[in-house]
Amino acid sequence: MHPLDQFRAFQTLREQGKSEEDIAAIFFVSVNVVTQRLRLAAVSLKLLDVYADDCMSLEQLMAFSVTADHIRQEQVWETINKSGYDEPYQIRRLLTERAVRASDKRARFVGLPAYEAAGGNVLRDLFEEDGGGWLEDVTLLERLVADKLRTEAETVAAEGWKWLDVAASFPYGHDHGHRRLQGTPTDLTSDEQASFDALQAEYDALQAKYDDADELPDEVDARLGELEEALEAFANRPDVFKPAEIIHAGAFVSIDGEGGLQVERGYVRREDEAAFVAATTEPHPEASAAASVADAANHGVPPVQRATITVAGQVGADEEDDDDAIRPLLDRLVTELTAHRTLALRDSVACHPQVAMTALLHKLCVDAFYQTYTPGCLEAGVRHVQLPGQTPDLKESVSAKSIADRHAAWNADLPTDEQALWDWLAVLDDASRLALLAHCVSFGVNALFEKVDRYSGGHGVTANGLQRRLDQADRLARAVNLDMAEVGWRPTVDNYLGRVTKNRILEAVREAKGEAAVQLIDHLKKTEMAKEAERLLADTRWLPEPMRLAEMTPPSDVTDGSAQPLPEFLADDEGQVSAAGEIEPTEAVAAE
Repeated sequence: MHPLDQFRAFQTLREQGKSEEDIAAIFFVSVNVVTQRLRLAAVSLKLLDVYADDCMSLEQLMAFSVTADHIRQEQVWETINKSGYDEPYQIRRLLTERAVRASDKRARFVGLPAYEAAGGNVLRDLFEEDGGGWLEDVTLLERLVADKLRTEAETVAAEGWKWLDVAASFPYGHDHGHRRLQGTPTDLTSDEQASFDALQAEYDALQAKYDDADELPDEVDARLGELEEALEAFANRPDVFKPAEIIHAGAFVSIDGEGGLQVERGYVRREDEAAFVAATTEPHPEASAAASVADAANHGVPPVQRATITVAGQVGADEEDDDDAIRPLLDRLVTELTAHRTLALRDSVACHPQVAMTALLHKLCVDAFYQTYTPGCLEAGVRHVQLPGQTPDLKESVSAKSIADRHAAWNADLPTDEQALWDWLAVLDDASRLALLAHCVSFGVNALFEKVDRYSGGHGVTANGLQRRLDQADRLARAVNLDMAEVGWRPTVDNYLGRVTKNRILEAVREAKGEAAVQLIDHLKKTEMAKEAERLLADTRWLPEPMRLAEMTPPSDVTDGSAQPLPEFLADDEGQVSAAGEIEPTEAVAAE
């Protein structure tokens, strides 16, 4: 008998009203086998006929059973027949390419029960591990995600924030240009503290009891997971912010990488900066007294109005005493006097390297952490370079997470008051000062390629400027031994292979795997070729040209045989050596 005869016999009995358990008993097989055979019998009749004629393997038929859509099954069969590339895993990939994996953060955020209750269908593979399956109705999933995020955002909005930005995910650097407020951890109530202590004690006891065990019992492993989740909930409680800050700030609401709700609270937009500073700056004692008198006279002016009067009161007191006498000479005189002071200050700072380091670090920290956008006395700083072209995986990359973790660690150590920053930096040890300096400077690194301004009439970069930038970036990459493959970048359909021509795909595979690998995929259509190339290149450490280090040009025109070649940082176009042996520096790009 052909195996298909058994599948159809199972199906006939099922149509006659017998349960899967009854069928299993009749044929002396397990219920799981019956379920699998019934799924195979439900594949398109056209494909079953192909299988009956031995023109399709059982493994291929199993792959087609992932979906119940007969039309889609037949389309895929026709596609792989023409391409000649008909491996079972390729069939599964084509059948599920329009669906979303159950492990996707959107699916985990909504939950399979909610998705199925809304009428969504889940594709399951009964013959291989499918990681929970695939959600077929992507439109429904997106609607459920949006609805749940909106509901969660309404809860967060009740805290009093001025604005909320809501999205399933935000691009890397989405908070640039916002002041980040520093909240304080929420205090535990006595009941919460008791609950936390009990959970921690139980967790420690289980860990100690099974510390030497080779394998944990299932129930113990499950309980430890529950305890870890409960303890993590205590650790992730939202910080508390001052009411005066909340009314001028907002929050980002999104989904984290594990499918949980992610709320980033305490961001002040640039347009709200002036109102925020006015509302949160401690008033001068004399201004407070003037405000109290005005408040009493006006029978309780609203706090925001009182703050406005307080600021005006400080300015008014100065003007009343000496404004008439000095106003005609104010701008010119002050400019001339402060010019002398500036020159003297420059000379003094140059003689005190430690003070210069503190001043530079202070300015860079203000740029990187406080983001007040208020000019200071030191015309130095780091321009945060935005990344206009982004792939979906950029925010979740190893580099992005490393930068975010380092920034958060420094942010936790820095004083919350910008005025106290100088004193904090002045007593910082040298190793920490250098580490903090490197972190701040890194935000100004710009290795981006961009379209040049051909006529040099706009605000874009010129061809010479772009080449200079890329040369500097390459030298910097060599100095830090940067290897993009080492930091986790891999060519995928989304970030490279699906966006270049077939010739470039084949060239990449040829460079990494050789001509034999090219012959395996050169007959495929571009979509299938890109997917197969992703699989072939996964562990090869292959990189496209813009991610490689440029070839080094050997030094030339050596006139003195005894002369040693210049170090790289002196020999390039960044600093020309004068006849006297002194370096004539050129302006920096990232820091100015």
